[in-house]
Amino acid sequence: MLPKALAISLLVAACTVIGTGYLLSEENRFAFSWESMAPGNKGQNKTPGSAPATLASATPAASRTQPPSDNPVGFMLAKVANEYAQSVRYPSWSVPLTEAQAKGYRGNHYEPVVLPLENSGQFTVTLEKFRFTRGEDILVVASLQGPQVMGPLLQASLERPESRDSATSTNLEQDTQTGYYQGSLNSDQQPGDYRLVVEATVDGKPVRHVSSLTIEPYLGDFEGLDDTYVSNNNLVIPVTFSPQDSGFFALSAQLYNGQQPIAQLQAEKRLDRTSDTILLRAHGTVLANKSFDAKLQLRNLQIRQLPAKPGDRTHYAYGPSEGFDFEPPDLDDLQDTPAANPESEQRAALLKQLADKF
Repeated sequence: MLPKALAISLLVAACTVIGTGYLLSEENRFAFSWESMAPGNKGQNKTPGSAPATLASATPAASRTQPPSDNPVGFMLAKVANEYAQSVRYPSWSVPLTEAQAKGYRGNHYEPVVLPLENSGQFTVTLEKFRFTRGEDILVVASLQGPQVMGPLLQASLERPESRDSATSTNLEQDTQTGYYQGSLNSDQQPGDYRLVVEATVDGKPVRHVSSLTIEPYLGDFEGLDDTYVSNNNLVIPVTFSPQDSGFFALSAQLYNGQQPIAQLQAEKRLDRTSDTILLRAHGTVLANKSFDAKLQLRNLQIRQLPAKPGDRTHYAYGPSEGFDFEPPDLDDLQDTPAANPESEQRAALLKQLADKF
């Protein structure tokens, strides 16, 4: 049972948030009648909804607003309780994944940054990713579009955000066939956040394009997958990783069948400085009663070395871009049975009790 103080706090918070959300939502059908406030209507004691008969008769019956629910807070509480009960069916380490969510979980994606220029011109810089492992080449591609007169060379440099000192720089040369400017920077720098500055000459004036990237230390290597198996209503996928240093690591990855995302998986484990395995588990709720074509795939692997003490940075590394394919074992024994989570079940029951009181 939840403590009484916590239950009261949840009740007050739920009523406040849900009630406000309902009043601001599209489903709220409360309306005001402005006729009584129109010029010439002063002193008339009209009640809301007492519009002239001609107006009422001209409004189709299907489009007339319906009276609001007698109990909007109870209705919204019941809706929230139902949605929460559905969400807690899945364990936190194995949740279903839509295509839109899968794109959002891409952990090392760099979104091109566009700097607008005069006369509808654009100065765009693109990188292949956002986080680079120390020692990797940083390929920088830039484009200048518009009626302006551009210089033949661009200069790219990495600046330390604290001091604005340049850590390294290079020239970007224009490809005569594509028109793009490109070049490489050396990432053999102290791990941390950096400003990527690309400078161009436009109509004889200097223009600076600024974005950001991160240089990460080398954490280790992904060595592949061990044989997968079914245990306790889970498909268990052992991922082998050889860390550079001992510590606590968090691994996440996406389970796919062809081009169809299935689930987002994650696990944490302490690893020593030897090759070790982290067990990812896909729960029966995301796999049961489904048919899959031959092999499954583990994609977008991301591993984080968690801080050893407060104030330390979290470091990132990524698996191969193509991921890992594997032949799954027989999945017929998996059941679409909600994961047991007493705390979440108590919260769902409390929300249901709150809804029943209205």
